[in-house]
Amino acid sequence: MIVTPQSFVTRQECDKVAFQNGFRRLQDEIEGWRLYRSTTAQGSIWIAFESDGAWLLALDHPGVIAEIGLKPRDRPSPGLACFSFEDLAALYALMPRVYELSLSLPDAPLQEFVHQTSGLPTATEAERLLAQRVGQNIFRDRLMVYWRERCPLTGISDKSLLRASHIKPWKDCESDAERLDVHNGFLLSSLWDAAFDGGLVSFNDAGEPLFSHILSETARRLLFWDMPLPLTDKHREKLRWHRAHFSFAAP
Repeated sequence: MIVTPQSFVTRQECDKVAFQNGFRRLQDEIEGWRLYRSTTAQGSIWIAFESDGAWLLALDHPGVIAEIGLKPRDRPSPGLACFSFEDLAALYALMPRVYELSLSLPDAPLQEFVHQTSGLPTATEAERLLAQRVGQNIFRDRLMVYWRERCPLTGISDKSLLRASHIKPWKDCESDAERLDVHNGFLLSSLWDAAFDGGLVSFNDAGEPLFSHILSETARRLLFWDMPLPLTDKHREKLRWHRAHFSFAAP
């Protein structure tokens, strides 16, 4: 049973969880659920405490719900899904990922791009290239957040060696929404980025590398990878375009 109204201590703990993880706009408390929003991330969160000692987190962001890797609890709650945690430590452990995904999904990069370029002229090629650079910088920043500042294939986290790799290139995308969709990109180390961008490497639906027949055995050996890419269905959809474009056999 949800404790309502929340005690002073519970309110303080809820505020710390939310404020320390990017949700600093306290909205209200309704029937034991404390509601927060963010000035930088999309979606709302609700936090509650149960009499048996469990903590509850409710979310209304479908993209976050789909990608945090937890099974929702079957119980009435605000938002679209509710998750249960046996203690505060478990809730704290999840919250950074909730914020990271809320920063990137579904169209947060596009909204930032529209805001930053709303006053920029695009009449000339030079002006259009400037707007493109703004978009590419936003795309890289959001991929850094989404992939937690590391190449998911190799584990490399040196920022100078990481590249924002479009699956479907900027020039081939049909809209800015597609160009800036974080599911249209990977954060790869520079060698993997060069191979992927040049069509020398692609990936199957399990996230495992597919090597072009023109890639030398030496290059294949030097393209070290530690683990498959963790893919969503949206990544797989874009990768089908990449494999077809560069004539990879169906996986």
